[in-house]
Amino acid sequence: MPPESLTPERILEATEEVLRRYGPAKATVVDVARALGVSHGSVYRHFRTKTALREAVTARWLDRTSQQLSGIVTEQGPAAERLDRWLTALFEAKRHKAGDDPELFATYMALIGESGGVVDRHVTDLESQLTRIIEDGVDEGTFQTPSPAVTARAVFDATGRFHDPCYAAEWSRPEITADFEAVRDLVLRGLRPAPTGRADRT
Repeated sequence: MPPESLTPERILEATEEVLRRYGPAKATVVDVARALGVSHGSVYRHFRTKTALREAVTARWLDRTSQQLSGIVTEQGPAAERLDRWLTALFEAKRHKAGDDPELFATYMALIGESGGVVDRHVTDLESQLTRIIEDGVDEGTFQTPSPAVTARAVFDATGRFHDPCYAAEWSRPEITADFEAVRDLVLRGLRPAPTGRADRT
């Protein structure tokens, strides 16, 4: 590949393939460069260090989920329905990542352990998406909470069993879908305003 046609996205695609082939412990920048047919110096012109490259490929992997969910946030329709779809889509996205390609999932779990800042930004983005949906629900009068941001964090934490990778081993159990639906329904009921009054966000 001519150096002038090398792009960050192409490097990240090659990095993912190299990680899949060799694993995070053995994969090197030289391996990535070799897969691209360029010198390792060409890779370093786009990513200054091996750590920067690993963080970028991890962020790319996590961002696929964020981008998928962001479409639900901006859709038209009742907030309760969008929150239902958002939580369901998050669970399904994480479950598919773990089940469809277990080796690559394990590789990214190792990389995530090295990329705390990347994970923090991912969680912040997801909580921000939740906040927007909950704010819409408060404006509609279908949700009640004095602080949508605090509530969004609580919802994210309450559903952690269905999106936190540390629970991935449970996601293939037959009863997991019913367990998720029970928690999701509990969350949705808990956000409804008390029968005596309309939601008032402060």
